[in-house]
Amino acid sequence: MTGVADRSDVGAAQAGSVAVAAVPGEHAPVTPDWTCGTCGVEWPCGQKRDRLLSEYAADRAMLSVYLGACLAAAAEDLQLSGSTTLQDRFLGWLPRRPKRF
Repeated sequence: MTGVADRSDVGAAQAGSVAVAAVPGEHAPVTPDWTCGTCGVEWPCGQKRDRLLSEYAADRAMLSVYLGACLAAAAEDLQLSGSTTLQDRFLGWLPRRPKRF
């Protein structure tokens, strides 16, 4: 995960090119496949999404920046540039704020 830092209380340690969760239950991504190191589904999994929303509750813009960086790294690792599926996976789940007029 070059250039992508997780703001979770416990980060992921690098083991070659594979990120390994430092603590069981952290739900850190395992690269280059971008699966959850805890539950094995595509990252970010549901539990990690909930954690990210809590961690970035005061700064949703930074959450979008963080997930955008993860999206770019995943696209490089998975060699799927511009994939709508990856965009939905990394950014499509973010709650929308009502527009102010």
